[in-house]
Amino acid sequence: MKNILYKNTKISFTDSGKGTAIVFLHGFLENKKMWKDYVSFFSNEYRIITIDLLGHGESDCLGYVHAMEDNANAVHEVLEYLNIEKAIVVGHSMGGYVGLAFAELYPENIQKLVLLNSTSREDTAEKKLNRTRAIKTVKQNYVNFVSLAIGNLFSENNRTRLTDEIEKVKDQALKTPLQGIVASLEGMKIRKDREFLLRENLFPVLLILGKKDPVLNYEESISQIEDTTAELVSFEDGHMSQIENKEELKVVLLDFFK
Repeated sequence: MKNILYKNTKISFTDSGKGTAIVFLHGFLENKKMWKDYVSFFSNEYRIITIDLLGHGESDCLGYVHAMEDNANAVHEVLEYLNIEKAIVVGHSMGGYVGLAFAELYPENIQKLVLLNSTSREDTAEKKLNRTRAIKTVKQNYVNFVSLAIGNLFSENNRTRLTDEIEKVKDQALKTPLQGIVASLEGMKIRKDREFLLRENLFPVLLILGKKDPVLNYEESISQIEDTTAELVSFEDGHMSQIENKEELKVVLLDFFK
């Protein structure tokens, strides 16, 4: 476990293995521990960096709004500290938004990008309204909000099958400070549309989706890569492919990393 300071704010990360650098970025309410199995699986062949995004895990809060650009700059600070010039970035959900912001701000530092249960598009007006409601709800009942939010990320049939795994995710999510949750919701709400990055074909992109994702509409998500060189992999489950489809995902990522 290592730390650096970005704008006087602690950023926590791990660094394992040697070879091509791969950065794993977790989603909202998650932290770098989400990638534990992936670190042990890939670090024999690659250099694996996991980073706690602002206000998550062991990274501190920066302010009242954690913009995706703030997170991307923090990621860049970590890579500079580690003397890594180019990296493959794997971003789950909010981590994908950060990966896209990183790709726009630091195109020379990105080798490939994996959008895991994520999208290049900005929030719709309805989603922005839902995030505002979520901020109000989490301030009123923090524990209830987090528990419901985590359970709703999995496909319905997996909510029973993966009870133990879901509880572990909830336990980690409940360690996220209220300020970190609110600042991230505010940051996601104001994030810009970056679909143009998929159309410019500046680097290889892999989009991984769940057909029963309760958060992202599958058909709408596919449309963002029409007429692009981005690859698509679809799983039969929900928003948490790194848990719901763990072994299949490892194979898919291994193939894309080569």
